[in-house]
Amino acid sequence: MSEQCFHAAYPGRFSSLRLISSFVREAAQKTGLDDCTIYAVETAVDEACSNIIEHAYGAEDLGEIQCECCVLPDRLIIILKDQGKPFDPSAIAAPNLEVPLDERTDHGLGLYFMRQMMDDVRFDFVEGVGNILTMVKMKEKPG
Repeated sequence: MSEQCFHAAYPGRFSSLRLISSFVREAAQKTGLDDCTIYAVETAVDEACSNIIEHAYGAEDLGEIQCECCVLPDRLIIILKDQGKPFDPSAIAAPNLEVPLDERTDHGLGLYFMRQMMDDVRFDFVEGVGNILTMVKMKEKPG
């Protein structure tokens, strides 16, 4: 199987998350990922898209989320693009997981979880294009 890429654009609103998840799930199934891995991929994408709506755009319906899924024999590549506020991942402090749950802030775990669930997570900002988030999930080798 050679590379197959699928593109879609969605309104930047929380009600779009279900549609985006379905789009990503379909691509993940074509890659041959198992159900548990597909759930992790969907969770990472859901978190990323929620962050785009909440932080890049600052509210719903202020821009769109472009989603590209590329299916390769050994991996799934997901590219999310938005035209919101530029994101610098180095500005986000790593969460202190030693702090009791009731003392933690409400934010800060999303990026951590995305990096835990995916094999590669990269953020770029290109003038005139916007934020580009690339996430990769490798297919487990049998045996």
